[in-house]
Amino acid sequence: MGSKKRSARAKQVADFMANLGDTDDAFARESERVVQQEQQHESALRRKACESKKRYFDRADAEEAIRSCAAHGTTGLRCYRCPYCEGWHLTSKPE
Repeated sequence: MGSKKRSARAKQVADFMANLGDTDDAFARESERVVQQEQQHESALRRKACESKKRYFDRADAEEAIRSCAAHGTTGLRCYRCPYCEGWHLTSKPE
C-alpha cells in the first residue's frame, strides 16, 4: 500500500508520468496503424472484388460469358461494372 503523504503521492504521480513517455508518439503510432489497417482492408477488397476475377472489356462480352456458362450448366450469374478497373466481372450474388 502506498504512502498517504501528499509529497509521496506527488512523487508517485511524477514517476508515473515520467515513465509514461511522450503520449504524442503513442497517438501518432495509433494514427499510422489505423491508416495502414485501412489500406490493407482496401487492398483486400480490391483483390477479392477485382484482381481475382476475369475482366471483360464491355458488358456484351460479359453477357456472352454468362450465356456460355449457362450452356455448360452454370446458372444464376450476372455481370457488374467494377468500381476499381472500370471493366466488367461476373458474380453469382444477387443484386
